[in-house]
Amino acid sequence: MNQPVDAFLATPPQTATATTTVGASPPHESARLHVAGRAPYIDDLPELAGTLHGAFGLSPVPHGRLRAIDLARLRAQPGVVAVLTAADVPGENNCGPLVHDDPIFAADALTYRGQPVFLVVAQTREQARRAASMAAAVLDIEALPARMTALEGHAAGDHVVPPMHLARGDAAAALAAAPHRLQGRFSLGGQEQFYLEGQIACALPQENDALLVHSSTQHPSEMQQLIAHALGWPSHRVQVVCRRMGGAFGGKESQSAVFACAAALAAQRLQRPVKLRPDRDDDFLITGRRHGFEFRYDVGFDDHGRVLGVEIDMISNSGHSADLSAPVMSRALCHFDNAYWLPDVAMHGYSARTNTQSNTAFRGFGGPQGAMAIEVILDRIARTLGRDALAVRQANFYGVGERDVTPYEQRVEDNVIHPLVEQLAREGRYAERRAEIAAYNAASPVLKKGLALTPVKFGISFNVAHLNQAGALVHVYTDGSVLVNHGGTEMGQGLNTKVAQVVAQELGLPLAQVRVTATDTQKVANTSATAASTGSDLNGKAAQNAARQIRDRLATLAAEKLGGAASEVDFSAGRVRSGERSIGFGELVQLAYLARVQLWSDGYYATPGLHWDRQRLKGRPFFYYAYGGALSEVLLDTLTGEWKLLRADVLHDVGRSLNPALDIGQVEGAFVQGMGWLTMEELVWQPADGSRRSGELLTHAPSTYKIPTANDCPASLSVRLFDNHNGADSIHRSKAVGEPPLLLPFSVFFALKDAVSAAGGHRSEPPLRAPATSEALLDAIDAVRAAP
Repeated sequence: MNQPVDAFLATPPQTATATTTVGASPPHESARLHVAGRAPYIDDLPELAGTLHGAFGLSPVPHGRLRAIDLARLRAQPGVVAVLTAADVPGENNCGPLVHDDPIFAADALTYRGQPVFLVVAQTREQARRAASMAAAVLDIEALPARMTALEGHAAGDHVVPPMHLARGDAAAALAAAPHRLQGRFSLGGQEQFYLEGQIACALPQENDALLVHSSTQHPSEMQQLIAHALGWPSHRVQVVCRRMGGAFGGKESQSAVFACAAALAAQRLQRPVKLRPDRDDDFLITGRRHGFEFRYDVGFDDHGRVLGVEIDMISNSGHSADLSAPVMSRALCHFDNAYWLPDVAMHGYSARTNTQSNTAFRGFGGPQGAMAIEVILDRIARTLGRDALAVRQANFYGVGERDVTPYEQRVEDNVIHPLVEQLAREGRYAERRAEIAAYNAASPVLKKGLALTPVKFGISFNVAHLNQAGALVHVYTDGSVLVNHGGTEMGQGLNTKVAQVVAQELGLPLAQVRVTATDTQKVANTSATAASTGSDLNGKAAQNAARQIRDRLATLAAEKLGGAASEVDFSAGRVRSGERSIGFGELVQLAYLARVQLWSDGYYATPGLHWDRQRLKGRPFFYYAYGGALSEVLLDTLTGEWKLLRADVLHDVGRSLNPALDIGQVEGAFVQGMGWLTMEELVWQPADGSRRSGELLTHAPSTYKIPTANDCPASLSVRLFDNHNGADSIHRSKAVGEPPLLLPFSVFFALKDAVSAAGGHRSEPPLRAPATSEALLDAIDAVRAAP
């Protein structure tokens, strides 16, 4: 059985030539291992002798006061070695990334159902889980009233961070003077990250009171700091390593912390390796997800659908603690404009506290929620005026050289949304298909088609300026092979492949000669999270900086040996040339070693030109913008609410792509993931009614939470990269691709809304909520058919 796999792995991988390393499409650096099942994740690492296993005991109520824990009963269970609680944390009992309001173990207050209260450590994982499942029986709790929805929290004035306000001009005056005016509400649900590899941490005691922690995390440095704080240690005693993750999507940026900290505490206390891997149900119940939002808006516009003034309240469901709700709301406010010029605007962001899991980062980080709101508004304006929705969107686009400043005072430079959308509409036959669909709907009483084209403008950078920095190490060995380490984490997106391509290009080497190692806090310190779509931008630049220093040293030596000027030495195809003479890269490296030339270097990069006033919400938070557009056609059964995406055409701007195959894959994945969020992924909690399941997340497993499958992909999904280069000095003039395409499937939602509208003869605005499940679609169909 192993022979085919071994033969497959032994076959030399295809690599790009040295002259086309950047811009070519070599496969993901672990693709062969993934296909063969040989890519080790943390749960695959061999367990050391004496490894123990942990499981959390979870709060059985959404809100309450913890009076006592029957620890003796827990410790008496089979296989149990220890039970840890808040009293066993020697340092700070906190794993909140910004506000210190998120305990590792609940101490007195229980603030959501599923909150970790204690950790059972046992000989086997099954024994630990069985003991932990007794939580309801061993916890003495005084139940308290709970708030389960964002609107309840907001109405009570209970917010995890102070409200935010971002304004330009005089929205109230513009609204009063506008020829047309609309008010409305829109409800947008959250989304579970549903990474294939669940949360996991494995902590191993090291000599001289130190710890090695393998953590499935997007932010090893933050895990290092939080573990050190929990133990009361300096950071240099904690090493966090992450070779790869089986997906993350933001869910392992801050929320891997409770697992890493708990495993570390147990390992240090017991001086034995401790592994903590919750099952999928507990993962759902413990961790948060994309923030659901409630919107209330007031918009004024002219006869052409141009927005003259708009005021909006954004109310997010933050959950029981702050986590990353503040920067998520900040990005939502900064993306409300999407691709549109809004002359007078007033935005108000409220991060409501609820007795649910603390919501966190998710691909797009608030940007999709903010942008969705303006798309809802423009779609309604178009229907109210009886105008084509695309024409209304285009009428509101940012201009070039005018109408090009955002509400937060950053200029929209390198604006390509006009030609990009025009190309997509032309090549996707938007006008012709719009007419064809109208004719189809007129003749089809039950099945209705819908069509929509929506644009994307997405800002790239952390909206906290100091996070936009990265480091890297590049080692050249005497045989000419190269080892690279950087501060980013690989979660399947191909970051290590792109960084290897950048280094290979810089040194003029075949890609096979460059290897990237695991992310390790003992190699590159004080790293930022691999998030905000900045992984390649930051770490690619840092690795390029390190490789360039080595190349410059080697160029000086080559000029001495071959003649000519160091500035004219060429590195390509594995050889180094100066004039008519050349030498193999490996030979030059050997000469450099003998000449005592340094063959390793550290690299560093900090994104230039960023500044941000957190109080006023003004500045230049983004290095550049990525653009895109998607055209979607759907078929809706008005009797059942079932629907199908017939066709999707996507045109997306990634600048000069480092690796087109990887980038197209990211766009495809983001499109399907975003479509799932807006159409089928519904989160449902039991009301806080005092029942046995009071406050429980009911959709906490694959059996109850529906994500898209291969069957949900359209038969025709065309993804193309827009011909553009980055006006900003990014790595090889590429653009980030992780988050922006998550907004592309807005087109699917609005195509469904268009089909619902057709069911009512386009007489009224469909009150369609998101996710647009079959139930939501039927509710909207009933409403438009009943409208006068």
